[in-house]
Amino acid sequence: MSAPPEKITSLQNPRIKRLVRLRERRERDDARLFLVEGYREVRRALEKNARLQELYFCPEWFLGGNEPALLEQARIAGAELLELSKEAFTKCSYRDRPDGLLAVAPQWRRGLAGLALGAQPLVLVVESIEKPGNLGTILRSADAAGVDAVIVCDPVTDIFNPNVVRSSTGVLFSVPVVVADSAVVLAWLHEKGIRVVATTPDTPNLYTQIDLRGPLAIVMGSEQYGLSQFWLKESNALVRIPMAGQADSLNVAMATIITLFEAVRQRNN
Repeated sequence: MSAPPEKITSLQNPRIKRLVRLRERRERDDARLFLVEGYREVRRALEKNARLQELYFCPEWFLGGNEPALLEQARIAGAELLELSKEAFTKCSYRDRPDGLLAVAPQWRRGLAGLALGAQPLVLVVESIEKPGNLGTILRSADAAGVDAVIVCDPVTDIFNPNVVRSSTGVLFSVPVVVADSAVVLAWLHEKGIRVVATTPDTPNLYTQIDLRGPLAIVMGSEQYGLSQFWLKESNALVRIPMAGQADSLNVAMATIITLFEAVRQRNN
């Protein structure tokens, strides 16, 4: 029988201090690590064979009875298990209501050359997304639409931000995600024969009136400024979502899922 996990109670413990520092991008990038908090997120990481270095848990925060089995699964997969007191876990958690599970995982770097595309690939390209919650929701939407890959160009927020992991509900582990410069991505899309359709309110073309079948990349811009002139100029077609009210645009995550599922509808027909 394995020894019981170490229990940490001191808020000054070096491990606790490191977990708090990993909320910051510079610390994550320097350590090449990131945080995975939540039962669903940890479960999806393990399902996709993501390596968890450490898994911190606090039974006082558990929401149900499935956590012990997940802890055992993580232990078998090689994660170091460490128990935290309620106070220590509260300090490390970035959630208003923790559920008692917080893992540390190594970051990965995936390149364009490593993407496996289908015969009629559907790729989502997002440029300079600013809000972690939006980027996470976009990943979740891309997973629901069955895209081949998400390419994050010129990022403002990093894909390993805790709120990206949280908003994606762990989909970060299942959708192939690449971070690259816009010019490099455009050259790769041309090389693969993938047509580029960019979204902007400044076009008469409705998104439902453009052919979204065949090898396709849909390009979405930042929340504040939309797409750069680079993508607007280099795309094969521009499309817009019609707006009947006072607002001139939708939240980028909402606009992404609307456009993606129009592509899915056309491709299924």
